Amino acid sequence: MVSPSYAVELLKKALELYTPSRSEAALANMIKDKCVNELGFEQVNIDNVGNIIATKGTGEPRILLCGHMDTVPGQVPVRIEDGHIYGRGASDAKAPLIAMLLAASEFPKQSGTVIFAGVVDEEGNATGVKHLVKSKLGVDYAVFGEPSGVENITVAYKGRLAVRLTCDVGDSAHASAPWLAKNSIEEMYDFWKAIKSEIERVGTAENKAKSISCSLTEITGGSSHNVTPQKCKITIDIRVPTITTCDNVLRIVDTVITKVALEKGVKATYRIEDKTEPFEADHASPLVRALLLAVLDVRNKRPTLLRKTGTGDMNVLGHSFKIPVITYGPGDPHASHTADERVNIDEYVASIEVYERALFHLSRLHHLKKKKK
Repeated sequence: MVSPSYAVELLKKALELYTPSRSEAALANMIKDKCVNELGFEQVNIDNVGNIIATKGTGEPRILLCGHMDTVPGQVPVRIEDGHIYGRGASDAKAPLIAMLLAASEFPKQSGTVIFAGVVDEEGNATGVKHLVKSKLGVDYAVFGEPSGVENITVAYKGRLAVRLTCDVGDSAHASAPWLAKNSIEEMYDFWKAIKSEIERVGTAENKAKSISCSLTEITGGSSHNVTPQKCKITIDIRVPTITTCDNVLRIVDTVITKVALEKGVKATYRIEDKTEPFEADHASPLVRALLLAVLDVRNKRPTLLRKTGTGDMNVLGHSFKIPVITYGPGDPHASHTADERVNIDEYVASIEVYERALFHLSRLHHLKKKKK
C-alpha cells in the first residue's frame, strides 16, 4: 500500500515542475524514473509525441488509466497549507494523474492488465490523446483523470466547436472619412449578435448541461490606428450538449452567417478550428458500476453522476474506441486554472484508494460478465 506521505511528496514534486502544454518532458521523465525504479511497472516508454505509457500485468481486462501532464500557463507557488496542496495543476490535473499512477502500481498482476498513460497537450490541441487513438491501443475500459471531486463521477462532457469567422468589407478608408468604406469590426458585431441570438433561441434547455452555449473568445481587426478596418476575425467557442451533434449546430451557424452576409453585402468566411463531439458514458457498463462501488467502499456514500459543460479527452477516446469510458478524480473543478489552484490532501489520498477499488471491482465484474456469456 502506497503511504500517504509518499503520495503527497510525489504530487509535490510533480507540481514543482512547470509543464504548460507541449513542455511536459520533465514530468514525463520523472514519472518514467518512478515507474522503472520504484513502482514496479513492467513496460515503460515515452512515445514520439511525449506521452508516458507504463504497463503492468497480463490478460483481461485491459484497463487504461489516462491523465494529462500539461497545465494552463501561469505558475502558482507550490505549498502545503490548511490541509491543501497548492500549485498549478494541483486540481487540473496532476492530482488525478499521480493518484492514478499510484493506484495502477498497486494493481495485482494476475487481475488483468493496467495501462497508465500520462498524455501531453490536453489543454491545447489534444495532441497526446489523439496520438493514443491512432496507436490503436487495445483496451476494454478507460478512466480519465480530471477533477470531479472524490465523491462524484463525471459521466458526460459537452462537445466543442471552435469557429474562426472572417468578415471582409473589401476596402478601407482614412479614419477621418469613415463614410467611404464599411467598417469590418462594426459589421462583425452584427454577425456575432445574430449567431448568439440564434444559438440562445434554439439551444436553451431546462438546464445548462443540456443547453448549447457560445462565447466570443478572440477578436482581431484593423491595420492602423487611423485606417478603418477592412478585415475582422473572431473566434467563437460553442459547447454542444449530448442531445445534439456538432454538425447540427454548425448548420445553424452556417445559415446565420450566410443570411447576415447577404443582408449586409459583405464577404464572410469561416473555418473550423476544433470539432469534438459530445459524449456520455453508458451508465449500465461495468466501468460505471465499478466506480460507484469503489466510492461507496471508500467514502461510504453513493456518488453523484455529473454532466459537465466543458469538453475532455474522454470525448475523443470514447467515440474512437467504442468502449466504456468514464472520468473521475480528486479536486474542485472550480479551482482549476485559478490563481490559488489547490487540492484537498485527504481527498487526494482517498482518491488513490478509490481508483484501486475501482480496478478491483472492474476486474471482478469483467470476469463475471464473461462467465455469464
